Amino acid sequence: MAHSTLTDPHGFRRRGVLFVLSSPSGAGKSTIARKLLEAEPDLAMSVSATTRPIRPGEVDGKDYHFVDLEQFRAMANNHEFLEWAHVFGNRYGTPRAPVDADLDAGRDVLFDIDWQGAQQLHQIAGGDVVRVFILPPSMEELERRLRGRATDSEAVIVGRMSRAASEIAHWDGYDYVLVNDDADACFEKVRTILHAERMKRSRQTGLIGFIRRMSRYGEE
Repeated sequence: MAHSTLTDPHGFRRRGVLFVLSSPSGAGKSTIARKLLEAEPDLAMSVSATTRPIRPGEVDGKDYHFVDLEQFRAMANNHEFLEWAHVFGNRYGTPRAPVDADLDAGRDVLFDIDWQGAQQLHQIAGGDVVRVFILPPSMEELERRLRGRATDSEAVIVGRMSRAASEIAHWDGYDYVLVNDDADACFEKVRTILHAERMKRSRQTGLIGFIRRMSRYGEE
């Protein structure tokens, strides 16, 4: 994916957005994230480190950075993560260095993390973070979607539903909350949020110089 100049016709540079998408498993977050990455050339996916085993078809360094528990603990002790959490018996964390580089270059970074990770990220990165939580239309519909996958055992589905109720309880820790009852409509709303957040004055790092040049009009 080619990098853009990340400027507008007036030469403004901007600071990137750390764009968080969270939802219970089955609410459609992964589909929306994929469509967002396809539609937005200045958006990169944050690649997490994880202790879970690699699955067929996955690529180390692309889908996840697959590490063992000892490596993960060392990275955490060395403060190499922006956030990390336990999820379904495994550990997941966001490496700090590549995210910082993208942010400083004005490139946006997409995060697929849970409420714990979103909370940690906001505590560390503050105003750079935009948090979006996606709700299913109902718990009944969420269960129907999980069962429709036909990939999980009954015990796993029960566990996911229990975790979903816990995750939804943290909805008020997000900047935006959307109900995904129509995948295309929800995607467009998420994309609109990203575009608006990019234009916030605090992210237009070239704006001050532009205004100063305007204020000197007639002085030369």
